[in-house]
Amino acid sequence: MLSQISIHNFAIVRFLELDFSAGMTSITGETGAGKSIAIDALGLCLGNRADASSVRPGCDKAEVSARFSLSDVPAAQRWLEDNDLELDTECILRRIITTEGRSRAYINGNPVPLAQLKALGQLLVGIHGQHAHHAMLKSDQQLALLDSYANHKFLQEAVINAYQQVRQSEAELKRLTLSSNERLARRQLLQYQVQELDEFNLQAGEFQEIESEHKRLANGSALIDNCQHSLQLIQDSDDATIEQLLNKVINLTDEISEFDPVLANVCTMLNEALITIQESANELNHFQSKLELDPEHFAELEARLTLCMQLARKHLVMPELLFERHQELVTELATIDSDDQALTELEQVLAAKRSHYLEQAKKLNQSRTRHAKELEKLVCQSIQQLNMPKAKFVIEVNFNEQTISTLGCDNVEFQVTTNPGQPLQALAKVASGGELSRIGLGIQVITARKVATPTLIFDEVDVGISGSTAAVVGRMLRQLGQSTQVLCVTHLPQVAGNGHQHMFVDKTNKGGQTETTMKPLNQEQRISELARLLGGDTITANTLANAKELLQ
Repeated sequence: MLSQISIHNFAIVRFLELDFSAGMTSITGETGAGKSIAIDALGLCLGNRADASSVRPGCDKAEVSARFSLSDVPAAQRWLEDNDLELDTECILRRIITTEGRSRAYINGNPVPLAQLKALGQLLVGIHGQHAHHAMLKSDQQLALLDSYANHKFLQEAVINAYQQVRQSEAELKRLTLSSNERLARRQLLQYQVQELDEFNLQAGEFQEIESEHKRLANGSALIDNCQHSLQLIQDSDDATIEQLLNKVINLTDEISEFDPVLANVCTMLNEALITIQESANELNHFQSKLELDPEHFAELEARLTLCMQLARKHLVMPELLFERHQELVTELATIDSDDQALTELEQVLAAKRSHYLEQAKKLNQSRTRHAKELEKLVCQSIQQLNMPKAKFVIEVNFNEQTISTLGCDNVEFQVTTNPGQPLQALAKVASGGELSRIGLGIQVITARKVATPTLIFDEVDVGISGSTAAVVGRMLRQLGQSTQVLCVTHLPQVAGNGHQHMFVDKTNKGGQTETTMKPLNQEQRISELARLLGGDTITANTLANAKELLQ
C-alpha cells in the first residue's frame, strides 16, 4: 500500500508531502490545477520515462519518492529479497531528474537501473488512465485485459518458451533450406580445394622440415668447407692443432702442479676442455658425413617448398598453417555433406516442437475461453448497472493455429450490443464515447479486483459519465477500496463523495511563480468542495445540502 509520497521541484510543485490511507482516496481540484501531478510524480517512482521539462523552472533537479507498506504484498517482498534490496516491511522508491535530462533511480537507498524500478513498480501499483478506454478498442489490448483477468502467467510463459523453441528450429531450417544452392556451389569449390590439397599431401610440421632442409642444402658447400677447416684446426692440420696445443699445455701444467696443489684444479679444467674439444670434433665429423650435395634432391625440395607457398597464398594463410587449413576444409566439406541428413532430422524436430507449441497454446486457449465467459458475465452486470440496462457484452476467443506468436494462437474480440434487437458487433464499431467510457470503466474495475495489486489509481477514467451513472461508478470504486487501496482523480461529485478520504488540489500564483499544492480535506471542507463540484462558483444552501447528502 502507498503510505507516503514526497515531491520536490517537480513541474509546478515546489514541495509536497502527502500521507495516504487504505480505502478509496478522492482527488479533486479546479480544471488546470494539476490534479494528476501527484500521479505523474508517482509514475516516475514506478519507472516511467522523464525528461528535463519535469524539473520546476529555476531549479537544478526534481526529486520524487514514494514509501510503500509491504506487509500484505508477499510478491514484492520476495522480489526485494531476490534482488538483495529488502528493508523490513517497507519500501522506498526514489527518482532524481536533472535539468540536463539525466535520471537516477533508487530502491531503499540503493542505486538501481530503471528496469528494476519498473519491475518492482508493477507489483505495487496499477494505473488506469482516461485513455485506457480507447486503447481497449485494439485487439491486442483486449487480449491483454482478458489475460490480466485470467492471471494464467504459467500458461503464458509455457507458450512463450515453446514459441521460442519453434522459432529457433525454424531459423536453423531456413538457414539450411535457403542456402541449398549456395551449399551446392560451396561443396563443388571445397571438393576441388580438398582434392588439390589431398594430392599435395602436406603433413603436420612438414613445411618447417622442408624449409629447414632446403636452407641447409642451399648452403651445403659453405657447410662442408667450414666443417673441414674446423676439423683441421682441431686435429687434422700438419701444423700444430688445437688438440696438440692443449695436450702440450696439460703436460706443462702437470709438471708444475706437484709444486703447488692449487694447480691441480687447473689441470682438471684443462682435461675437461680437451674432452669437450674431442667430442666437438666427433660431432663435426658426424655432421659432415651426412652432408652431401645432391642437386636432384635439392630441386625436389625447392619445387615442393614453392608449391607449398603458392597453395598457402591461394588459401590466404601462412605456409606453416596450410596443413591446419586443409583439415578445416575437410571438416567443412563433411559438414556440408551431412546437411542433407540434418535437414531431414531438423524437419522432424521442428514438427515435434510445433506440436508441443500447439499443445501449450490450446491449454492457454481453454483457460482464456473459460475466463472469457466469467468476465463477459461480470461486465454485463457492471455495464447494466451503469445505465445500460439492455446492453450485452460478449468476448469471442477464436483459435487459429496458423497464426502462432508468443501470445498463442488466439484472436480475441470484445463484442457489444447496447440496444435490444441489434446484433453483436465489435466494440469499436458500436459504442459511442459515453458507452465506451462505461464499458471500459466496468472492465477496469472488474480486472482490478482480480489482479493482486495493492494500490490502484484511476486517473479521470469517469470522463463521459454523469448523473446516476456517476453515483454507481463511485460506489463501485468505494467497494473496490474495501479490499484494495484506490486513488481516484475525478471531476464528478458523485464519485468524489464516495471516497474514504478526500484530497484537494489547488494552484496559486505568488510573486509571478505558479505553484500547485495538495491537501487532505476534513468533513466540512469536503462538503464545501463537493458543493463546488455540484454548483460551480456559486454555492447555495441547496448545493451544500446535496453535498452533505452525497457524503452520507
